Order: sequence, then C-alpha cells, then structure tokens
Amino acid sequence: MHWDRLICDKRFGLENYHDPRQGSRSDFQRDYDRLVFSSPFRRLQNKTQVFPLPGSIFVHNRLTHSIEVACVGRSMARETSRALSVKYATEPWADKLLDIGDIVAAACLAHDLGNPPFGHSGEKAISTFFSEGAGLILKDQLTPEQWTDLTRFEGNANAFRVLTHQFNGRRPGGFAMTYSTLASIVKYPYSSQMAVKANKFGFFTSETDDFIKVADEVGLIRRNEADTGAVSYCRHPLVYLVEAADDICYEIMDIEDAHKLRILTTAEVIDLFLGFFNEQRQEHIRRIMSGVDDPNEKIGYLRSCVIGTLVNRCAEAFIANEEAILAGEFSGTLLDHVPQLEREGYARCNEMSWARLYRASDVVEIELAGNRIISFLLEKLIHAVRFPHLNYSQLLLSKVPQQYDVSASSLFGKVQAVIDHISAMTDVYALDLYRKLNGMSLPAV
Repeated sequence: MHWDRLICDKRFGLENYHDPRQGSRSDFQRDYDRLVFSSPFRRLQNKTQVFPLPGSIFVHNRLTHSIEVACVGRSMARETSRALSVKYATEPWADKLLDIGDIVAAACLAHDLGNPPFGHSGEKAISTFFSEGAGLILKDQLTPEQWTDLTRFEGNANAFRVLTHQFNGRRPGGFAMTYSTLASIVKYPYSSQMAVKANKFGFFTSETDDFIKVADEVGLIRRNEADTGAVSYCRHPLVYLVEAADDICYEIMDIEDAHKLRILTTAEVIDLFLGFFNEQRQEHIRRIMSGVDDPNEKIGYLRSCVIGTLVNRCAEAFIANEEAILAGEFSGTLLDHVPQLEREGYARCNEMSWARLYRASDVVEIELAGNRIISFLLEKLIHAVRFPHLNYSQLLLSKVPQQYDVSASSLFGKVQAVIDHISAMTDVYALDLYRKLNGMSLPAV
C-alpha cells in the first residue's frame, strides 16, 4: 500500500462533486466537525460504556470515551506523521502525511457510532436474539450471508453502515465522509462469513459493495478468498493507530472509573499504574504524588503518565513496523509490539479488568436488563414489520422514525431497519419504550 493513495480526501457519495478546496479546514477536519454536530454522535452521551448510567458519580459514557480516544489517537498520529514526514520528505506527496492526525482523530470519534445501547452486551443481545432467541424463526427465510450478519452482529460493521447508508430522506453517501476516514474505522476489513472465532467483521452484506469501493480507491490489499467467495482486505494502516487509542482509553479509563466507584482501592490502582515505569521514573512519579492529597488527583496524574507513555511507545511501534504494515504482513496490535515493560503493564490492567470490573454486580445487572430490553424490542418490532397489516403493528410502526425503511422490499431490509432503529437508541430511550410497550409507563392524562 502507498501513502499517496491511502490519504484520500474524496467524499463517499459525492464523488462527482469532488473539488479540492482551499481554506482554513482540510476535508479531514470537516469530517471531524461533521461528526461532532451529528445526532448519532450526540446520542452517545446516553449510551453505557461499562458502568451504569446515570449515577451520583460521573463515569464514562460512549461520548466521553470517543472524545478521549480522538485526543489520544490524534497525539499518537502526530508523533507518527512527524517521523514519516522526515522519511518521505523528498516525495511529491509528502505534505499529505500532515493530514494523518486529523484522519485518525475523525475515525476515533466515529468508531463507536454503530454500538447499540447498554454497552457491548447490547451487541451480544442482538446477535443472540437471532442465534438462540425468537429470531431463529427467520433463518430459513434469509440467505446464509444475511443470517451470518445477524447472528454475528458487530458494532464496528454497524458504524460503517451508519456513516455510508442512505437512510430515507437523507443524501447519498450517508455522512459523505472522506474515503480515508471511512477506511480507518474498519478494524476487521472482511465480511461476516470470515468471523469464525469471534463476532468481528467490518461490514454487512448490504454494504459490501460500498466497502469494496472505498478499499479499492485508497489501495488496500485484497486478500485471496476464492474458496469461500468472502470479501477480505488488509487493514488501512491508520486503523492500527485508531485501535491502539481505543484500547488504551478503555483499559486505563475503565480502571480510573472503577477507582472512583470504589471497586478498586487507591493503593491497588497506584500499584497497577506504576508497573508501566522503571524504578527511576517511579521514584519521580511518587515524589510528585506526595504533594497531592486528593486520591482522585493522584490517580488522574498517574493515568496521564501511563497514557502518555503508551502513546509514545505505540507511535514508535508503528514507525518500526511501517513497511510490514504497508505490505499487509503486520500481525497483532501495536500494543503487542511495545517494549516488554509497557506490554506487561497493560496485560496486568487487562487481567484486573476481567477479574474485578467487567463481572462487577452493577455491570452484570446492566447486561441482564439490556439483554431483556433489546430482545423484547426486537421481537415486537420485527413482528410488526413482518405483519404490518395488524392493528398493533400499525400503531407500533407509526412510532418508528421515517428514516428507517420498515417497508423495505426484502425481509432482510425490514429486519435491518429494525436493528438500525434499536441500535441508534440511547439507554434511556430504549428503557422508556420498553416500559411503555409493557404498560408500565403511560403518558400523563
């Protein structure tokens, strides 16, 4: 792959109007701003990250998480682009490398747009509704590819759909993002048929042609999947920076949230975070912390030190492995290739999160409630789109926003419209609709 093609400011859906403009903002900066002012991004403020919302103690939601990922990703990308600009200084396209920071920041901002309410359990609730729940009755009415899309539902693939699909009444190209930003959010650039070990893939059957169009335009390497007929590409190189920023933020910030919620003690978190540094740096950090009494401030300072270190190490790993990344031969994540000290520190954080955070009582309760709510809404809405002539169906479908095509010509299209609607819901909206449909909440009379 080649940077000259990988950095492409052509807009999806507006190719015939492509006109390089001069001004204070690049097209990639316009991507970022367009996302900030969008409704799907704004709704992230009421979607669970890990811990329940809202609460007396403020913890991260999908919105604050995405903003922080964008900040970390931009910093990492700028470190990377600075080194690449020196390496390729004599190339006629070298100035394009200065846009890497803006592309990565926009992709980071968009990476969770497709996630349903109630955290990652929402994704699981949708997929298991079809694989083990009431949705099983649809299996024989869909193609194998469509069925796989549903039983392996993935928020990353849904984000690509949110950004590119022309919903009712909307313009072609969805958000009309640049090709590079779109390519940089697809962590798993292959179809659902290839998601064997985990429900990880990059685009639904309905968006396959759209992804191919983007991938071929920016010059991604297509893998040979002739035996299965599945579509598969090597990642856009900037995906590695987006992925690293996301991994750093959710891991480190989840631990800080757990400290604020008193799931982890101050001593536990200090010991965990100091493990990223050698003895000399630890001594310096302890000296600074000794002048601070507030435990949350101590942890906040330590967290900033950890993130700053991981940003630098991941940027170094990208530069050291750039040729393998461009050749599509790089394996693992950037965090797998940082020095042993930082790699082991991150592994300890991950072990702690699984042992103490993700199985915490409040987190499990949200997962249970979310599963029940999403499964119920899927069952009612899918029944309504299948049998729209029924009185209850007509009443229920009248509440679905016009942008979702519940009258699509195919069953898969109708089911996708339901999933589009539910995955766009906030936690509060989904809970409120669930209560109303169950007669637990009525409008004031």
